[in-house]
Amino acid sequence: MTPKKPNISKEKSLRRFSKFILIGLVNTVFGYAVFAVLILLKTPPQPALAMTFVIGVAWNYMFHARLVFGQSGFNGIPAYIGSYLLIYGFNSIGLGFLLRVGFNPLTAQALLAPIAAVFSFVLITKALTGHFPFVSSSPTEKPKEN
Repeated sequence: MTPKKPNISKEKSLRRFSKFILIGLVNTVFGYAVFAVLILLKTPPQPALAMTFVIGVAWNYMFHARLVFGQSGFNGIPAYIGSYLLIYGFNSIGLGFLLRVGFNPLTAQALLAPIAAVFSFVLITKALTGHFPFVSSSPTEKPKEN
């Protein structure tokens, strides 16, 4: 009989997701505050979003890598930045759409934040652990221990 393949437990994924949400609330408040300040300073919405993401990537990486995924150093930053580029694309398209249908920038971004948070968890988990959340590892892939 062959040994059982590595399995990322659902409980571990749920714990990570809970931590991710708590840390995400801090990160979201920080990011939304930066966005709001830029909007109140009369920065157009799309440039304000871009600046917010650039500032947020460094801030968020420190919290996610260390507090959620138990990693130190910057080995995961390239994949993390790639994840954030995808998240930014989603957010930018969503913001543009909501602005076109009549939402103000602050309300539009507040509506997008929860959706972006779930999308972020999926992509960032993959970037920092090598696997998607709530999915068993393949027999040839060894999960990173955290």
